[in-house]
Amino acid sequence: MSGTESVAFDTPLRERRADTFAMWVFIGSEAMLFGAIFLVFLVAHIDFGPAFAAASKRLSLPLGTLNTAVLITSSFTMALADMLALHRHWRPTIWALVATAALGLCFLIVKGIEYGKEISEGLAPLLGLPFRYAGPDPVHAESFFGLYFTMTSLHALHLIGGIVVIAGMIALWPTSSPANRLRRVVAVGLYWHFVDIIWVFMFPVLYLINR
Repeated sequence: MSGTESVAFDTPLRERRADTFAMWVFIGSEAMLFGAIFLVFLVAHIDFGPAFAAASKRLSLPLGTLNTAVLITSSFTMALADMLALHRHWRPTIWALVATAALGLCFLIVKGIEYGKEISEGLAPLLGLPFRYAGPDPVHAESFFGLYFTMTSLHALHLIGGIVVIAGMIALWPTSSPANRLRRVVAVGLYWHFVDIIWVFMFPVLYLINR
């Protein structure tokens, strides 16, 4: 009987470890992608420092700061969901996941407002939109905004992916076993924290380094 109980316990544990390992592999690949973009940005910043510094000051520091606070809070709610799931408190876990997804949506709304402001000012050199910039060295300022939109939109896509996965996990919650619930929460939590950490690095590089 003890041997049967050992196997029954070990199988969900192995599944959770496999999911965690697979998520770490995925996070590693995405970290290399973001790392390459960061490297391009930092090299360009070294070469065209004054132009990048002037362009950076056109970004909305209040909105960027607000979004940073929102994502840090979402990391707390996701960590709370992880802790509650480990203790099998399922209903509070769902509410913590809902709060995490809601904070992610809040981030996207604020980012959309910021994008709208930048597009209206002619600072979005994307999709054939005219680039209107009255500051120094507009050619390299356009490079800054091109990298800015690339980095932040890629981050937003990853955030959307996390929100969709959380929504799907909640939808499958009633038919999922406790073991499946736990391993999904742990895996999604790793991904969510990764997305948050990327923004924590992105925010000072884009918004603060020249202020």
